[in-house]
Amino acid sequence: MNLVAIVWFRNNLRIHDNEVLVKAIAKAEIVIPVYVIDNELLGTANFGFRKMGVHRAKFMLEAVTDLAKSLEQLGTKLQVHIGDTTEILNKLVAEYGVNTIYAEAYHTSEEQTLQEKVETTVWKKQVTVVWEEGNTMVHSADLPFPVAQLPNIFTEFRKAAEREVRIRPLAKTTHKIKSISLPATVIPTLPSLGYSSAEIAKLTESGKKQFFEGGETAGLDRVQEYLWDTNLIETYKETRNGLLGNKYSTKFSAWLAFGCLSARYIYHEVRKYEREICSNDSTYWVIFELYWRDYFAFVARKFGTSIFLKGGIKQQITTTKTFKAGIDKWIVGETGNPFIDANMRELALTGFMSNRGRQNVASYFVKDLKQDWRIGAAYFEQQLIDYDVCSNWGNWNYVAGIGNDPRENRYFNTYKQASMYDAEAKYIKRWVPVLATLPPTYAINPNTMTKEEQKQFGVVLGVNYPLPLVRIAEKVW
Repeated sequence: MNLVAIVWFRNNLRIHDNEVLVKAIAKAEIVIPVYVIDNELLGTANFGFRKMGVHRAKFMLEAVTDLAKSLEQLGTKLQVHIGDTTEILNKLVAEYGVNTIYAEAYHTSEEQTLQEKVETTVWKKQVTVVWEEGNTMVHSADLPFPVAQLPNIFTEFRKAAEREVRIRPLAKTTHKIKSISLPATVIPTLPSLGYSSAEIAKLTESGKKQFFEGGETAGLDRVQEYLWDTNLIETYKETRNGLLGNKYSTKFSAWLAFGCLSARYIYHEVRKYEREICSNDSTYWVIFELYWRDYFAFVARKFGTSIFLKGGIKQQITTTKTFKAGIDKWIVGETGNPFIDANMRELALTGFMSNRGRQNVASYFVKDLKQDWRIGAAYFEQQLIDYDVCSNWGNWNYVAGIGNDPRENRYFNTYKQASMYDAEAKYIKRWVPVLATLPPTYAINPNTMTKEEQKQFGVVLGVNYPLPLVRIAEKVW
């Protein structure tokens, strides 16, 4: 009897360093690659937001298209389906006489619920599900402690991992996949997934074409460009808080979120760069950020559903009062706080925002508007092209003061932050063009203008730029 395996691709849309694919190829005589766009992913999340906004959907379809091309070169066809994952996998099991399903395991609540449902359903047909781990740089089995004993402070985790963990080598994928005759791959379109023409128009609105292109090919190209073609990594630490353009920061996050890039691959490429070109604080800091990403994944695994609850992992519930008009203005970038508005408008139009921006808009939402942090996290889930469940909810826990942060009452003064990271107000003026005529200090904080100056520069508060929703410390630092 032939050993027939399904490789159920999830957020591991790549060929390189894919433990799931490698194990299936080694064990099975026939391999059937499958990707399912689950109905849940196309539905509504908490607080009425979409589970997946149009920017992330576009990236996902590009990633699936790229994966299909790569698999075809290896001798097989990716089977793409839309619907209930459990029903689809169960049907394919019967249709192809499948013995085993190989898939990457995830440890957050919705993902685990789906995993248990799939496993229970196919078990009735005597089909085994083999779960592999491949989303993190550090394998959980290599940690110097059980995940249940993960330190509650990142620095303790990082130091232990740096000292005691050897990052595993990359899993090597064969050049040929044993398969059978399969139907041609059909990739759905955004309209067929239910995205409106108005949503799709946002992808190219005002010529602001998205930098990110989904897929393993584009992800590997970005690593090649950032490390080897431009040496941008050499100054990462100094430039990572930039706001404009594609040269600041690595921009690896979207490809990591969909598994188009392996975190281990990035780690080994950085180590190779250090051996061959340069080793400095910047190269170390890229790996440092990968440890942060791992940490949030292990925190989610340790604390389970707590990261999604109002009290977070500290179980400290803060009283909030819903300010619906304020939430709506925060979303569209009409708060009257230029740095916040610029970041939120960039997010709305591109699906991306810098890490510096994310910290500021989250702090503003929680500490200044005093809103339930989960609303902000849910909006980010919809909107971010690089949404990662553990990093997103972990970071919002962090900013809200109910996560892994030894500093209590962490707060970002947005005027000070803008003065530090956008001193010439170029970023603000890029996304809030009505402020383009203002000197930088006024563009950062228009509220310091007199009425005469407002008329002089053509920016009248409450007329063509909003009055601030809330008053915060207005000194320009």
